Amino acid sequence: MNRKLGFIGLGNMGLPMSINLLKANNEVYGFDTNVEAVELFTEAGGIGLASAKDVAMQCDVIMTSLPTPQIVEMVYLSKEGIIHHAKKGALLIDFSTVNPDLNDSLHKEASTLGLRYLGAPVSGGVIGAVNATLTIMVGGDKDDYDSASEIFGIVGKKIYHLGLSSSVGTRLKLLNNLMIGFYTEAVAETIVLGEKMGIDTDTLYEVLSNSYGQSRIYERNYEEYIKNNNYTPGFSTNLLLKDLKLAKGMADEAGVSLRIGEKLVDLYSEIAQQGYGDNDMSAAYLSLKDTCKIKQL
Repeated sequence: MNRKLGFIGLGNMGLPMSINLLKANNEVYGFDTNVEAVELFTEAGGIGLASAKDVAMQCDVIMTSLPTPQIVEMVYLSKEGIIHHAKKGALLIDFSTVNPDLNDSLHKEASTLGLRYLGAPVSGGVIGAVNATLTIMVGGDKDDYDSASEIFGIVGKKIYHLGLSSSVGTRLKLLNNLMIGFYTEAVAETIVLGEKMGIDTDTLYEVLSNSYGQSRIYERNYEEYIKNNNYTPGFSTNLLLKDLKLAKGMADEAGVSLRIGEKLVDLYSEIAQQGYGDNDMSAAYLSLKDTCKIKQL
């Protein structure tokens, strides 16, 4: 691949994704506001630059992986942003999870200035980013998708071109994370209640994993986090809450009443307010245990 690649947002997801691009012998330029992240990127062979503007000016393909829609909008649309400084014909790929309307507006702005844009949110967590096993949900022009297919194949395993709309991948990703919100609380409630009934948590997991109660979120939350009493975020409560709010907004726009989904926004807001916002989302289990203790007092 002779194209110069740029990666803006070298966080929990972006750093391992960019490192996988470097391992595939690509020339990758990167930027993050976190100096330590840029240092890790350069140690892996990347070329660190001083700003998102510098990355945009240098590169043929510019990728972003950023935590919130507000930051994505600023990085793309501000005076020093990508869209105003990218080379004509450059391909922009946003791996972030944002509101669908933002995907559409970024695509429109990019097209006006002779740029190409793909909305390409990912699923699979930090482990998926490290192991290059991410699921990537892409929306946008087929030729642009084809142009990016080699990149997607390096950072992910299951790649879907879902349609010409730049926001279709985001809509599907938000549905995915809505279900993650359901499952994460279900896992927490099941384990806490099981413990109260005197059922060993490993036994509970083994039996339910061979029953219809099995889920990949149960496997993830229990095996990687709860069992090890380790809540270092692979996907934080705050990020899940952000996505649940976006999913609720999408439902409101569609005129669909989410009977459980609407309650999840309040639930995870409470979990974050208890102090678990920066922990992995599996800390919903700790939150419920805390709530049970308070009620018993």
